[in-house]
Amino acid sequence: MKEKVEKALEKVRPHLQADGGDVELVDVTEDGTVKLRLKGACGSCPMAAMTLQHGVSRILKQEVPEIKKIEAVD
Repeated sequence: MKEKVEKALEKVRPHLQADGGDVELVDVTEDGTVKLRLKGACGSCPMAAMTLQHGVSRILKQEVPEIKKIEAVD
């Protein structure tokens, strides 16, 4: 599943990078939890939680339906 998540993140990255940010895959657990770290401008943006929840999560779950949960980590 980790490879599928990485592939899906490649679709998201250009949008984040256009705003000076990025996303890093930290871990994919056996229970289907994906742990991500927002980097650059996204890491310090007050809207980061919204970006993760409504942008990144939506696309990842659409591309990789096996995902149960997405968490941001520091």
